[in-house]
Amino acid sequence: MSEIIRFGTDGWRARLDGDFTNDNVVRVADAAGALWARRAAGALVYVGYDARPGAREFARLAGKVLAAHGLALKVSDRHVPTPALAWTVARDDRAVGGLMVTGSHSPADYQGIKLRMADGGVGSDDFYEELQRIIDSDPTLARGAIAETDFLTRYLDHLYAMVDTEAIAAAQLRVVYDPLYGSASGCFADLLRAMGADVTEIHGSPDEETDGTHPEPIEPWVDDCEREVVACGACAGLVNDGDGDRIGAVDEHGRFVNSQKVIALILGHLCRNRGWNGRVVLNTTSSILTRRVARELGCKLSIKPVGFKHIYSEMKKRDVLLGGGESGGVGIAHHMPERDGLLVNLLLCEAMAVTGKSLAELVDELESYFGRYYYARRDLRIDPEIVEMLRTVLPGLNPPMVAGRVPVHVSHMDGLRLEFDDESWILLRPSQTEPLIRVYAEAQTIEMRDELLDAGIDLAHGEFT
Repeated sequence: MSEIIRFGTDGWRARLDGDFTNDNVVRVADAAGALWARRAAGALVYVGYDARPGAREFARLAGKVLAAHGLALKVSDRHVPTPALAWTVARDDRAVGGLMVTGSHSPADYQGIKLRMADGGVGSDDFYEELQRIIDSDPTLARGAIAETDFLTRYLDHLYAMVDTEAIAAAQLRVVYDPLYGSASGCFADLLRAMGADVTEIHGSPDEETDGTHPEPIEPWVDDCEREVVACGACAGLVNDGDGDRIGAVDEHGRFVNSQKVIALILGHLCRNRGWNGRVVLNTTSSILTRRVARELGCKLSIKPVGFKHIYSEMKKRDVLLGGGESGGVGIAHHMPERDGLLVNLLLCEAMAVTGKSLAELVDELESYFGRYYYARRDLRIDPEIVEMLRTVLPGLNPPMVAGRVPVHVSHMDGLRLEFDDESWILLRPSQTEPLIRVYAEAQTIEMRDELLDAGIDLAHGEFT
């Protein structure tokens, strides 16, 4: 019996020793090819892949299946970041879409597939519902011709032109870059060196033993980067996830700078130093800090459910400056309606260069003006049936008190979000892809944040288990 394939907020992923098989890759590519051929017969499709073992072979197989639908196929000649694929598709009027073979930020024993539409963005819910509906239970035997091509170079040239390379060179930045064995290994470090930066890359070779490294730019997976920054006297550490669309950072003291702070810094840099403006779109899990920065800069603020697809929908309206979420994905609308962790890292370097301040100085300045907040998430693994029950019950749940505090604002946009009079907050939401309840909290002290997290977990257990 064929496995049921479900696309989550950003693609389909499965274990390499489980459901991620040649047959299932064929089934997904066959359905995507049918939809794209229906939209634009004979159109061009780009295919990319990450640095995980076997990714190239999966990508070539998917390309041949897509080509059997009469589509023209260009498969990358090397591993590439997902933003490179998305940008290439968006810049080519002949392209109807792109397929990326990547495990993204999942553990090394996973692999997956992301699909990108003609504008480089994620597909709509309708697209994925139709895709899942037409996935055949049996893999097709039809194959077509593919051509290998280099689209990474043009993308990197574009990134080079996007930032003030003279300022970066003059600043003589010394940075550590950690791609976490991902698809930006090699290429991004070389790009920074071409801009005059002194770069030490760690976890760069796909041939190295990964030692169980999880390619997600959060602690504890950035611990090696934290140590290396201090050891080599770098001004910052820059981190990307497995396919280069998410970011994290480390300051010169070896302290992790989470994506929420990076988003706030980039927003301030674009508005103050570049003179850009526009609407800011954030997910419900976004930090108080980022919201305060947006309000201070006079940017209209829109809050959307978790998932970059909701931000993408807003970015298409063309009044958006920046969109970002808690998971580390940040999109700059001037670039494309999709996340790009490489560009964000370059903008962080540009911000340090034009201000003459280190990353720690920029963060300290940010927090001294807007306040210091402590943010965390806990994942509560429970039975799938209880997760489904949660989806039903949450819209009507309005607890009068949590952790001894009375909520001043309640939102059911995406789970249950409670905000208190000092702007601290807690959010409970069921994962869209796993049997998890995610509990988020942010407060002005670690103690209060942890009290809120504990109360959220107690609430979930008390209501649903």
